[in-house]
Amino acid sequence: MKFIIVFILPYFLFAKSSFITPMEYSSSLYKNPRGIGCDNCHGPKGEGRLVAKYIHKKKLKEFRGPVINNVLFNDFKKALNKSTRGMPRYYLTDTEVKALFFYLQEIKLFDEK
Repeated sequence: MKFIIVFILPYFLFAKSSFITPMEYSSSLYKNPRGIGCDNCHGPKGEGRLVAKYIHKKKLKEFRGPVINNVLFNDFKKALNKSTRGMPRYYLTDTEVKALFFYLQEIKLFDEK
């Protein structure tokens, strides 16, 4: 009987509601998916940003995080599932990828209003 109370009761109490909204979840995921937030390189709204300036072969160079708030979902998902120059691989679940995409689309819609 204790088993039922300890393991099944929480399901009935919390299964139908969440303590955090989808937007809150996506926002926190965007800011810290696996230790380094997307916002550090792509900006708070996915608009891209300057990450660093450096000198290479006596020339000033810039490293920029690209704009990601206008990328189609399939391209967004592909980019997150491979390592590229400067972009770490996060090993996100499909749910997390959808949440990040949702966040960027919602922020963009809010800014357009």
